[in-house]
Amino acid sequence: MVQWTSAVGTAQLARLLTSQQDRPAGPGTRRPPAYRSLADGIRLLVLEGRVPVAARLPAERELALSLSVSRTTVAAAYEALRAEGFLESRRGAGSWTAVPAGNPLPARGLEPLPPEALGSVIDLGTAALPAPEPWLTRAVQGALEELPPYAHTHGDYPAGLPALRAMIAERYTARGIPTMPEQIMVTTGAMGAIDAICHLFSGRGERIAVESPSYANILQLMREAGARLVPVAMAEGLAGWDLDRWRQVLREAAPRIAYVVADFHNPTGALADEDQRRQLVDAARSAGTVLVADETMTELWLDPDVEMPRQVCGFDPAGSTVITVGSASKAFWAGMRIGWVRAAPDVIRSLVAARAYADLGTPVLEQLAINWLLSTGGWEQAVEMRREQARDNRDALVAAVRRELPDWEFTVPRGGLTLWVRTGGLSGSRLAEVGERVGVRVPSGPRFGVDGAFEGYVRLPFTVKGAVADEAAARLAAAARIVASGGSGGAESPRTFVA
Repeated sequence: MVQWTSAVGTAQLARLLTSQQDRPAGPGTRRPPAYRSLADGIRLLVLEGRVPVAARLPAERELALSLSVSRTTVAAAYEALRAEGFLESRRGAGSWTAVPAGNPLPARGLEPLPPEALGSVIDLGTAALPAPEPWLTRAVQGALEELPPYAHTHGDYPAGLPALRAMIAERYTARGIPTMPEQIMVTTGAMGAIDAICHLFSGRGERIAVESPSYANILQLMREAGARLVPVAMAEGLAGWDLDRWRQVLREAAPRIAYVVADFHNPTGALADEDQRRQLVDAARSAGTVLVADETMTELWLDPDVEMPRQVCGFDPAGSTVITVGSASKAFWAGMRIGWVRAAPDVIRSLVAARAYADLGTPVLEQLAINWLLSTGGWEQAVEMRREQARDNRDALVAAVRRELPDWEFTVPRGGLTLWVRTGGLSGSRLAEVGERVGVRVPSGPRFGVDGAFEGYVRLPFTVKGAVADEAAARLAAAARIVASGGSGGAESPRTFVA
């Protein structure tokens, strides 16, 4: 019986391997043999989930030709991977990726660290903060008081609770963007919203334009849906979008959808200005592209003098081009899985109709909790608490990284939850792997790109402060020294890999 469930093309694997740029070896540093470098590269791709487990690898001769190395080198690399448990083979069936016994399968996204590992590993993998108490407890208590009338119904509200839809619409209207409840659908988080939009507008093989870099979990969601991702490079630093590149991609690739994060972009933290928003909406309208604007970070400005631009949908008064996605998960708490879509009424009706074959609806109690927050003023107070916490964490993490890793480069964002860091020429994939072994979990840059881009970056979220931020930076520095020396961190206590 064939053991592999998917296949990795020769050209695709070559691109992923070529993207793994190692720091140049210093004087006296021994480079590993070519077969060892190749084996390490494939192993890292498997550990990060960028090459799936049980994926058939190219034949030795094909990969050797693509990489311009000898077949002996590829054969030795495959043999090393088999010995380590990362490859299985059978005559006539080829070779396919695996994980050693005792290791969990790597995930394709960025999942939270398991509770059992919290005492030994500092988690910089997930951009999420603890709940802003006492507001979570108060919201749930308020929701319980409002629950009895709903308990006498069937409990299915595919478009969301009418009261919450009206409240969200009212908030858009208060910001100068007239909105009716019929333009709102409540979803199970922003991921649920974007999944529904992708299935409605983009069939398998359709092009979706995405910022490069972009949010890792959304990129993976789109890949799983069969989309062909078209990356559009961001401008340098925190300058936002490169409009010339966007116009070119929209004109030449004609993507069905374009996904953007205008407010404190994940992972870079960039904030697009009003002129950029206006120009991108105009370009998308001209190309016939649906522009999906992710506003999950909109309320997380951290510096008091930040002036927030008009929302992207404000430049689309007819509602024919922009679909807006919002969420309570970043601004309030990730455990509160409430998101929403704002779009033209006919789009909302189509999304609601399609939902009958997905999740049917969003939990009523959580909707009531968010509605309680929005209607009582608790939302504003909870979000202000979140801003203060994220600001303190940002400042502590920035200071610690600058002290421990002075060669690493970044621009401090004025909002959001993430710091996008250039790692001084070190491989982000190797830093992530070694970091796990020395007790700090950090996602590598390629998770946020397409086909192996951003190997020289990592993303650091604003989730720790004080002594924990100092220790996290110290552990990252230790991982950086191991990677720079060509080591693997094997002398440290081994830790179970977490994707």
